[in-house]
Order: sequence, then structure tokens, then C-alpha cells
Amino acid sequence: MTVRSAPQYADRLALRWTVGDVHSRGYELLRLSITCASHIFGPAAKYLVCVNEISVTEAKNRTGPIGADVEWRQVARSDMPCIFREYFEDDMIAGMGWKLVPLRTCPDRHELALDNDCVLWELPDAIVRWLQTGRGVVIAEDVERYLGSFESLCPPGAFNAGIRGLAKGVDLLESLSSVLSQVRRLIGGKRLVDEIEEQGLQAAALCQCPPLHLVRTDEVSICSPFWPRSPELGRCGAHFVGINAHSIPWSYYHRPADAWLADHWRRHRQELYRRAGIEPLEECTGSE
Repeated sequence: MTVRSAPQYADRLALRWTVGDVHSRGYELLRLSITCASHIFGPAAKYLVCVNEISVTEAKNRTGPIGADVEWRQVARSDMPCIFREYFEDDMIAGMGWKLVPLRTCPDRHELALDNDCVLWELPDAIVRWLQTGRGVVIAEDVERYLGSFESLCPPGAFNAGIRGLAKGVDLLESLSSVLSQVRRLIGGKRLVDEIEEQGLQAAALCQCPPLHLVRTDEVSICSPFWPRSPELGRCGAHFVGINAHSIPWSYYHRPADAWLADHWRRHRQELYRRAGIEPLEECTGSE
């Protein structure tokens, strides 16, 4: 269960998740992520799930019951600001861009966005500092630098957009517009067609909104059986990268990547439910 909570900050905070047509494990993790967040922040925080590709009803059914008051919101490509539409494929391929739809869910609050496969059971130091100061932005550290075309626009370090915090008043639209304009000048017209490009876009934009509070990988691990990521949980949480995919079409050490991920999930699943203090649902077995 949660070690360090922050109810004194909850009435100024909104937490958001984005989810679409992902693997059943991704919905188990969404339920765990929301449950653990509700232990940390309590009922005064706002909790919101933005749903794309499938209906809100289907997303709620896949997730199962949650012991928190959660708003579920249907989003569509038309909800993305017009200035970004030329950069993303028409069908939002592979989930690209959905984390930016909408840019802010509760403009009157600080906003903490977590990937559905990112679970926090204790507050990382960076989020504590961000809440205490009420200024700047939060992003997670990564194990390697994956920033695509936005490499030159980011300071040294490795960044992961699985955790994103925006203080009240931070103008994300202005920062995103600025970095997109800079990339266009540097390399010409650019279509963002993979997650590395989207991550680089978000990292570059957040780095323009100091102070930057960085969640370290020893606190929230980039958790995966595939090197250089870590197979272990972090002190405060874990981001289970790759777990949302229905299938991964490559092998690792002559074994299908899907088999590695299934074993990885089985290894950690019981401990995650223990930390969340809930029981798994019968229909959520961690397989399709």
C-alpha cells in the first residue's frame, strides 16, 4: 500500500489517463494505476480517463470496478488543436497523438498525466517538489535518449513522457507550437509517425516551461524484460512499457517478445495487486 501520500495537495490536482484499444493487461494496469493514485491523493483530487478508438462503455467494462470517483471522457481526433493535425496521420496510427487530446482537462488545476501502464504506489521526490512549489512541469527519466527529430531542442538527459505534470497556468499549446515551428525550420515539414517523435515533442515542449522536475528511474522504473530497461519495480512505481501492445512482431534471444512480456507480467502481477489493495477480476487474466 501507499507509503507517502499527499492529501494536502489533492484539491489543486487533476490526474488524467489516456486509453484506447489496448491489450487486456493494459486495462488491468489502468485499474491498478487509478486505484493506487486514489490511495495517494484521496477523494479531493479529480480523476479522468480520456478514451479513444473504443467507446467509454467498452473501456469501463474492460477496466472493471474502481474504488474512486472517475470521470470518463470520449475524445476524438477533432478534439486535437488544429495546429497539430498536419503533423499526425489521419488515423492517429499506433496511438500517436492521443496523449495530447485534449491538451488540458482541468485548466484550473495542476494536471498530472500518467500512462495507463504506469503505476505509482508512492510519491516520487520530483512530484512532491512540483506540488509543494506549484510551479513548472514534471517528466519522467528514461534509460536511453529517444527524442527523434527533437533531439537538438532538449537539454542533456533521457526523458520519458509516461509521466507528465503541468502546473496551473503552464501554456502547453504555446510550447508545443514553438518546438514544432523550430523543427520545421531545422528539417522541413515533418509528420509524426512513431512514439519516439511524440515523446520528443512532449519533452522539448516541457523543457521550455521551467522549472523541470525529473522523476528518476530508480523511483519509477522503465519496467520491461528487454535491455536496457529494467525487469524490476522502482521504489515508488513502475512504467510497464510495451505491455499495451496486442502483439510484438520480433524475438529476443530467439524467443518471441510476446512470451517474454507475458512472463514479465505474471511475475509482477500479484505484487501490484497487493500494493493496490484490491483483488484481480476473474475476467482479467493477463491474456487476450
